[in-house]
Amino acid sequence: MPKITYVAADRSEQTLDLPVGTTVMRGALSNDIDGIVGQCGGYTQCASCHVYVDQDSAAALDPVGPEEDEMLEFTACPREPNSRLSCQLKVGEDLDGLRVLLPERQG
Repeated sequence: MPKITYVAADRSEQTLDLPVGTTVMRGALSNDIDGIVGQCGGYTQCASCHVYVDQDSAAALDPVGPEEDEMLEFTACPREPNSRLSCQLKVGEDLDGLRVLLPERQG
């Protein structure tokens, strides 16, 4: 299973083995990772699963789609070039080693 590392705002880290096909958001919620709310359940209708993708991991991701781009305008913490919604990051073998930094707060 691919390993995904969640880095909290305090820089503590938790690495999880996630099944292929789940999302980075679902993995966080299923494993009680603080810092991802997922209020809309992964339907790209909020920005409460906002993360910053580690620059070394960004190349493996699909580009931001129009709905995700729109929702990223409503993040509680500043949007950065590496901002993503974790509900849109589907786990596959190509994401093994992905690191996501959690913002200080979610909306």
